[in-house]
Amino acid sequence: MVRKQTAQPDRMKVYTISDLCEEFEVTPRTLRFYEQKGLLSPARKGWTRLFNYRDRARLQLILRGKRVGLSLEEIKEILDLYQLRDGHVMQLTVASQKLRTRLDHLKTQRQELEDTIVDLERTCSIVEGMLKEKEKLASAMAS
Repeated sequence: MVRKQTAQPDRMKVYTISDLCEEFEVTPRTLRFYEQKGLLSPARKGWTRLFNYRDRARLQLILRGKRVGLSLEEIKEILDLYQLRDGHVMQLTVASQKLRTRLDHLKTQRQELEDTIVDLERTCSIVEGMLKEKEKLASAMAS
């Protein structure tokens, strides 16, 4: 997901679902899903959803969290800590722990993948060597 570059957002601006879909390259269904899960809470004017600066910032954090592999539950937990009056210390502490855990998991997966690649390369060499021997034998028998 590559977000379009825009000027610094206006804190007083109201965004429509179309505005955010275009800016963040997501579908309206995605935004409605995040709303259903309690991650976003736009104001309503009739059937129209109106997103404020906070909703836009939350969407940006949701998408960043998804990109690094956090679950929606983990993202919601981090976002919900924003309301605490501790200067965001708890929010940042929890975010740091979750991100570090995710990073460690990815490093483990990378090592496992590298090990699998080495094993697969070795197996391919063995099988290809056996195939060459069989082809030589078949060629000699045909002569």
